[in-house]
Amino acid sequence: MSEYLAAITELLGRIEGEEGESIGAAARMMADQVAADRLIQVYGPGGHSNLAAQEVFFRAGGLMHVSAILDEGTLLSNGALRSMAVERTPGYGRIVIENAGLGPDDLLILVNAYGINAALIDAALTARERGVRTIGVSSREHAEKTAKDHPARHPSAANLHDVVDVAVDTKVPIGDAVLEVDGMPERVGAVSTFANAFALNTLVMRTIELLIERDVVPPVWRSGNAPGGDEANAAFIGRFRGRVRWL
Repeated sequence: MSEYLAAITELLGRIEGEEGESIGAAARMMADQVAADRLIQVYGPGGHSNLAAQEVFFRAGGLMHVSAILDEGTLLSNGALRSMAVERTPGYGRIVIENAGLGPDDLLILVNAYGINAALIDAALTARERGVRTIGVSSREHAEKTAKDHPARHPSAANLHDVVDVAVDTKVPIGDAVLEVDGMPERVGAVSTFANAFALNTLVMRTIELLIERDVVPPVWRSGNAPGGDEANAAFIGRFRGRVRWL
């Protein structure tokens, strides 16, 4: 337990210490979007990367302007092997972005631990073609150390951090798992979910700070399980219902 905690703490510390500039740039894009009363779309194509989009959507303490693209194609609940096959399918990400109807007024955060799969890269390229501003949250190391002919890759072999406007590096090591156990041939203890959640929540908090500096108080979700939560949220539901597809 202590070794795992130390590994996670070190990883998050690196994000905090090394990604301030990129997080600041991404947060400024997000603050501009909220100040204009526009949504921030988040898409995490990939089995566990879907959790990242869900992490900052409809989340206590999180921005109401965040709208997750919860496409079912890569959800593990529809079958883990099916999810992996779909995320490796060229053209799938294009369909998702086109179906979402994104255009020049939109901002899209793309989250994926490894930053290489075909659905992810197609989503990024399609968004760029449609004039959407993009933020990528992924591991530069993992992408750059993965073979160009890996079966998960997009036909272009592009990495997410090379095809977005701003890239936030989550530092996830290749293979994701970080601990070695005597007698166990494989490493154990994945860290990508922690890294994604930390990076995304940091982006949200920095965005809120920037908005407050502009004298803009953004609407933020309160837990429905906290006293007064339902009442506080109800004051804003009408403003977002119909705009946020999965609300």
